[in-house]
Amino acid sequence: MANLEDILLNAGDNGNEEQPSIMVPIDDMDTVNADSPHTVDELAQELATIRQSAKKIAIIGSRNLPITHQQMIETLATALVRQGNTIITSGGSSGTNAAAIRGAMKANPDKLKVILPQTIGQQPSDVQDQLIGVPNIVEHADRAMMTLADASRVCNREIIDDCNQLICFLSHTSKTLHNAVQYAEEGHKVITVFYLD
Repeated sequence: MANLEDILLNAGDNGNEEQPSIMVPIDDMDTVNADSPHTVDELAQELATIRQSAKKIAIIGSRNLPITHQQMIETLATALVRQGNTIITSGGSSGTNAAAIRGAMKANPDKLKVILPQTIGQQPSDVQDQLIGVPNIVEHADRAMMTLADASRVCNREIIDDCNQLICFLSHTSKTLHNAVQYAEEGHKVITVFYLD
């Protein structure tokens, strides 16, 4: 059985048959001009962030995720922490945030920061249970009178302000998370977005 290297080396040996070529029009290529929203300095800053050995990585996203997606997020968070990164997320009994918490806790609880939209006491009991043992929790009693939706929007911004990189799992209809991604773009964060639909 031929291996991949042999196949690639012999791919051009078809006698004298000409191989088809692909023409790419130059007009369709991306160009950078002075009016571009990304200046050279911003691109250099993003590259420097990517190259950092230890980053603060925010993981936020939908609560409504199948268990297989939650397992992938958990594995991702574990791997990122084992590489020396700190994970920043918010509380959640299910979904993206809960999976990020589980994954980071497996690798190193000291590399996890959970920023709550309000206080621990305002969280459902299952969220309170999940936060047992998390050493770095930020609460906001000043948001106690806000609706959870409003407090969550403010919380997402706080999480993004504290990170170098954002990983977001969302659907195309998730307005709150789209706003968070846009806020991260405005803050020139490195962003990875996974659409679930």
